[in-house]
Amino acid sequence: MDRLILPTLLCCLIAYLLCGIPFGLLITKAMGIDVRAVGSGNIGTTNVARAAGKGASALTLLLDAGKGYVSMTIARFLIPALAEMEVKALGFDQPLGFAVVLVYVACICGHVFSCYLRFKGGKGIAVGFGAALGLKWQLAFGLLAVFIAVVAPTRYVSLASCSAAVSLPIWALVFGIAPVSLIPLCIVSGIVVWAHRSNIKKLLNHEEKKFSFNSEKKS
Repeated sequence: MDRLILPTLLCCLIAYLLCGIPFGLLITKAMGIDVRAVGSGNIGTTNVARAAGKGASALTLLLDAGKGYVSMTIARFLIPALAEMEVKALGFDQPLGFAVVLVYVACICGHVFSCYLRFKGGKGIAVGFGAALGLKWQLAFGLLAVFIAVVAPTRYVSLASCSAAVSLPIWALVFGIAPVSLIPLCIVSGIVVWAHRSNIKKLLNHEEKKFSFNSEKKS
């Protein structure tokens, strides 16, 4: 529907700008650490844990997930309001449902290709979970279940992250998201896996490090 185009674009822009905020970098900078110079150089939760410890990691996880959740919540309310549509339930087989799923893509793109970091960024896991929680909570917990099932025995966060990303369209189908709305979610999966390409190479070469906290702050 034509009246959905501008509201959807606006919410995608909001999501992109909000999810592009590099909280991991800002938190570690405030502690006197540049997370980009530590470990993998990534600004996400896992590398923040290695660089600055559990507290900084937990805060990064909360804020990254939160920005995804807030972006999706804004979209769920703002798109129908601006399009002057009455919504009793979000049907993912309808144009409105598809529009909201597009905002999910913008959340991931904002974090992975942050305009504040010259279109570089994190790998989209925490923000993807938060955005999924705002889209359909069952979807988020399906992703979390896959992540835990893989990371618990292996301690490879990258492997668990990619596994969760690949499972996204499958969980979406299980929880009733219409096939037409699966297309953007497949794009999300592809972006997240692509963002982990260096980790995948290390996994294949048996060079990937298993996760462990490092509470020692480095300067």
